[in-house]
Amino acid sequence: MTRPEAVVFDIGNVLMHWNPEGFYDRRLGEAGRRRLFAETGIEEMNVAVDAGAPFRATVEAHAAAHPDWAEDILCWYHNWIEMAAPRIEGSIALLRALRAKGIPVLALTNFGDDSFAYAQSQYDFLNEFDRAFVSGRMGVIKPDAEIYRQLEDATGITPDRLIFTDDKVENIDAAAARGWRVHLFVGWQAWAARLVDEGLLTQAEAGL
Repeated sequence: MTRPEAVVFDIGNVLMHWNPEGFYDRRLGEAGRRRLFAETGIEEMNVAVDAGAPFRATVEAHAAAHPDWAEDILCWYHNWIEMAAPRIEGSIALLRALRAKGIPVLALTNFGDDSFAYAQSQYDFLNEFDRAFVSGRMGVIKPDAEIYRQLEDATGITPDRLIFTDDKVENIDAAAARGWRVHLFVGWQAWAARLVDEGLLTQAEAGL
C-alpha cells in the first residue's frame, strides 16, 4: 500500500485533554455540573464558538442570559485553559517525530478562532503544524463533510493519501466516508503503532 502523504491530527483529547466536565465537577460537584449543563445549554454555546462565534462575547452573552449561573458560565472563558489540560506528551512526540522526517502534519479541529489563538500562546506544539484547519475560521465543524472537503481542496492531497486520527467516532466515520485513512484515538501508543504500520515511523521513532 502507498504510504500516506500527510498526517492529520485532531487536537482535543488527542494532543491535549479537553475536559470541561472535570473542571465543573471540581467546582460544583457532579450533580451541580449536570444541572449547569442541562439548564443552560453551555455545550451548545461552545459549539457556536467552534463554528465561528466570538469567544468572549459569546460566553458573556450566554452568562447574561442565565443570571443564576452567570459566574459559572463565565469560567468557560476565564478558566478555559484549565479545561484544556494536561498535554498528551506521547502524541506531541509523534507530531514532532513525523515533522522531523519531513512528513506534513496538519490539524483538523473543532476550535474557536479566538480560543485557538489563545491556546497557541499557551501550548508550543499548536504552532508546529504545517497547517492548522480550525473550524472557527472555516465556518463549518466536524463531522460536516464540507470541512473535510475544504482540507482536501486546500492541500491538493487525495483522500486515500491522508491519515486522520480523532477521538470521536462520528468524525472518523465522516472522514472514512470520503476515503480517508482513519484511526480512532484511544491513546497515543495505539496511534503510534498505526503510524508504524503505515510506514511513516519506525518503532524507535514512534517511542514504542
